[in-house]
Amino acid sequence: MEAPAFEDIDPGDDCDCPVCGRGPLSRPAVSRGRPGPPAGRVLAVVASAAAATGAALGAAPAAAAAPHTAPRTPDRPAVPEEDEPGTPQGGTAPLHGPGGAPARPATGVKTPPTTRAEIIRRAKVWVAAQVPYSMGAYWSDGYRQDCSGFVSMAWGLPGNEWTGSLGRFGVRIGKGDLQPGDILLFHNPANPQKGSHVVIFGGWTDYTRTSYVAYEQTPPATRRRTTPYAYWSHSGQYVPYRYKGVTAGTAGAEAGGGQAAYPGRSFFGPGADNAYVTRLGQMLAARGGASFYRSGPGPRWGDADRRATEAFQRAQGWRGEDADGVPGPRTWSLLVSGGGRDIASAATGTPGPSPAPGAPAFPGKAMFRPGADNAHVTQLGRRLVEKGFGTHYTSGPGPRWGEADRRNVEAFQRAQGWRGGAADGYPGPETWRRLFL
Repeated sequence: MEAPAFEDIDPGDDCDCPVCGRGPLSRPAVSRGRPGPPAGRVLAVVASAAAATGAALGAAPAAAAAPHTAPRTPDRPAVPEEDEPGTPQGGTAPLHGPGGAPARPATGVKTPPTTRAEIIRRAKVWVAAQVPYSMGAYWSDGYRQDCSGFVSMAWGLPGNEWTGSLGRFGVRIGKGDLQPGDILLFHNPANPQKGSHVVIFGGWTDYTRTSYVAYEQTPPATRRRTTPYAYWSHSGQYVPYRYKGVTAGTAGAEAGGGQAAYPGRSFFGPGADNAYVTRLGQMLAARGGASFYRSGPGPRWGDADRRATEAFQRAQGWRGEDADGVPGPRTWSLLVSGGGRDIASAATGTPGPSPAPGAPAFPGKAMFRPGADNAHVTQLGRRLVEKGFGTHYTSGPGPRWGEADRRNVEAFQRAQGWRGGAADGYPGPETWRRLFL
């Protein structure tokens, strides 16, 4: 079983300044007038890199010369993250070698095999190098320095693609199937220069699956950033794709979220008292098991933990020893990754969360996330005010989800005795049910 697709989020990695993340690979494709090593030394280094690149792609090694830079198109300035990405793009093009000559024409749809770990490793090379965004320049590896060129590079494609062609190299998948190395693609055929964009999925930031680590090429340079699902703008139009040539390998994203790796069965059961029990309870509460807890979750194992774990296991269709109420590696992996089915009374046969008489049906978590604008947000806000949890509103409530909504929901959740991920400020089925009791 692959390791859970999570990453610890290091604020330093989100910095776009020229200092953070610079390393030995951060050599620009073309000098911008700064002093550098003698020309002979530059040619030798580039020749070695070009030969290695050509061998990896099955192409004839290019002659020793400086990497090509096509006439640059002025980059659009960075735009606020809530707006469309400033990422105009070029069309399909071959890789570029010395002197502007295409290294090898790309014909047909070829999908060289690669692993998820290798896709993420290539993406991190550009992040470390802070490759400047441009739709007219090509980096020293031959790939165009725009969003689709970045994905072409990370996937190891034989040419430079664009958002209108990348889908041919992948298969569409669902949100729940996303793994590191997959992409989220939005192509606007009516106006490809307006909003079209593509990012590499690096792993969910936690089990709520409301945000993820995105690797992307966008002005001013390549970045790795925590991003709300599916993106800051045009969220409903992004489509997940998996590269056709991906082979078995490690997930490529580091385990994160505190106690992400399964600690072993000895950490659970009668007498256990540790942080993993708290983490388990928080995850179970977020997946529909909050009703099993009168207080907590907490670090000391209790019958509430056993019953909630059993309910989650039975929701997966497991029976017998597979649903004994003690989490094993499979149970833990599903909880950490956000996979599997949530706890529901129909699946467990035990008293579980059920709508209060006359209460509106829970509309789904997608209605309450950054950028959401709908009547359910207004309905939620008004109910919070009625229940005495509207102190963070300075106006409204209204239909656009905002920080005031999140903080009021968090206050309500904490009033239920929930902590950690169970009190993240985003309503789930149990939060909704209790609000409308």
